[in-house]
Amino acid sequence: MSGKPKLHYFNGRGRMEPIRWLLAAAGVEFEECFVETKDDLIKLQKNGSLLFQQLPMVEIDGMKMVQTRAILSYIAGKYNLYGKDLKERALIDMYVEAMMDLNEILMSYPFQPADKKEQQFANIVDKSTNRYFPVFEKVLKDHGQDFLVGNQFSRADVQLLEILLMAEECKPDILAKFPLLQKFKARISNVPTINKFMQPGSQRKPPPDEKDVPKVLKIFY
Repeated sequence: MSGKPKLHYFNGRGRMEPIRWLLAAAGVEFEECFVETKDDLIKLQKNGSLLFQQLPMVEIDGMKMVQTRAILSYIAGKYNLYGKDLKERALIDMYVEAMMDLNEILMSYPFQPADKKEQQFANIVDKSTNRYFPVFEKVLKDHGQDFLVGNQFSRADVQLLEILLMAEECKPDILAKFPLLQKFKARISNVPTINKFMQPGSQRKPPPDEKDVPKVLKIFY
């Protein structure tokens, strides 16, 4: 288990996508082993690869890591994307936890039944524009730097960009009232490693469509 990190998940976004983003932002090449059937998942569960019997799982530095937040924290620490001291790390953690809360809402949207989609869309717009984006707009204004924490690129910047792009996929003008977030999005998108990940042909995954939903449900349920 050496060399490139190996990512075990289905061929789609889900909870692995923030991990892909963070590795890409760090300039780390990674391999992907796609779980395509229920049997693939059961095999990993039975051979002891999944500590809590669930994905995502990342093989890195001789470990088989599970739990998305633990994996992200390890990658951030390993590649100097976690601030310069404990106070900066605490700020990064606070911001990222909020982003992950919003990510759960965004991520689940394609999997909602037809009669719940309108309600979920309204929830996404409400939470984004009234709870989360105003906070990050204020953070950028008060901090007055290019990045969310300190004056150093961190996992918080990577994950906020991912969230902003996901939100725009749902509602293209969702950032209309947040000029600093618009500038942040443009600025962080131009970080060379991130710009590379955003190009066609990268390992970044597209939004799930109607064909993807039943495939994922068959694997996990």
